[in-house]
Amino acid sequence: MSKSIKAMAVVGLIVLVAACGNRNDDDDVVMVDPVTEEPTYTGKF
Repeated sequence: MSKSIKAMAVVGLIVLVAACGNRNDDDDVVMVDPVTEEPTYTGKF
């Protein structure tokens, strides 16, 4: 293989490792309570 093909393969491998290796799986999900409460059934209607 020529040097340019090898260099492109190495760069592609480095990009792949950099993209997949820096995952942050400990992101916290914050559940926010609704601002208004739902109306309750009063029996009028």
